[in-house]
Amino acid sequence: MTASTRGRTALAATCLLALASSAQAQTPDSTRPLTFAVGADLSFLKSAEDRGVQFRDGGVARPGLDIFRDHGYDWIRLRVFHTPTDLPNNLAYTIALAQDAKARGYSFLLDYHYSDTWADPQHQITPRAWDTVNVRVLADSVYRYTRATFRAFSDAGVTPDMVQIGNEVRVGMMWPLGKLPEHWDNFAALYGAALAGIDSARGQSPRPLIMLHYDNGADTEGARAFYQRFAGYGLHYDVIGYSYYPWWHGNLLELRDNLLSTLEHFPDKDVMLVEVGYRPQVYERENRLPPYPDDGTDDPRRLFLEAVTRTVLAIPDRRLKGIFWWEPATRCPSDFFDAQCNARPVIRVFDRYRRR
Repeated sequence: MTASTRGRTALAATCLLALASSAQAQTPDSTRPLTFAVGADLSFLKSAEDRGVQFRDGGVARPGLDIFRDHGYDWIRLRVFHTPTDLPNNLAYTIALAQDAKARGYSFLLDYHYSDTWADPQHQITPRAWDTVNVRVLADSVYRYTRATFRAFSDAGVTPDMVQIGNEVRVGMMWPLGKLPEHWDNFAALYGAALAGIDSARGQSPRPLIMLHYDNGADTEGARAFYQRFAGYGLHYDVIGYSYYPWWHGNLLELRDNLLSTLEHFPDKDVMLVEVGYRPQVYERENRLPPYPDDGTDDPRRLFLEAVTRTVLAIPDRRLKGIFWWEPATRCPSDFFDAQCNARPVIRVFDRYRRR
């Protein structure tokens, strides 16, 4: 990259950050949630049921959203891809599923992947329709797309209560221009463009809660460095979101250490475990000793989720705001349903916390 190109990139980033900051200054702040969120990413649920899958609870076939709602789940997380070819999660599909959830009283977290497919630490692929050379052009696409899609959700009566700008963005988003750690200015510019798109679409309505999502919930040093670096750009967000999968991220003591560190170093932010999951087969495949063995005596997923919940609730800080399981109802068998589509015991973990 030449000096003149670097200068143009920096100027574009500066302009976009100014646009986002101006939008923040002129519009109402987010309304913070008052209660602990019990949630699940159910982005594949409609697809499964459209294929004829009938989920059962106690042997009785019922809509999946009803089953989860009856067991204390009050938030749904749904991802949206730009132009997916092999996955169902386009705008129309996601709006329809959000409408079904909102009709049942769920709060709604929208997860923008800013890709045509999975966005995660191994893949942050820019949508095919967007520029991958000029960050100013890319940021304009992000702004326009975010504004149009957020407005579409609102027009359909399902304005998100919370929005994730990017998914598991420790490594940035929309590679190569937004890749981290190489291009922090670009990443901030793209984030700012998305935030400005939301603010433009919502007008004078309150801003939804904004989440910034880091993939490793047990990475104390890495998470602190990431959020401290991001703070230098002055961009708004409300919630620090973490993923936690023990086979990748570490044990519950390491998770607890990171949660305590986050609460200490970022006192103005709420914190959520926005993706958790446990799959015994991962340990079996890698010939590793599982922390919760699948020996037929109990449901290892239930044991895991109860242990995570106890770990979170034992920390006396009201800024810990929730736990979401990632994709419990994709098919049969799946994390929460056996081969006959009957709900596993894990689904009852939050029964005792159910709000009347």
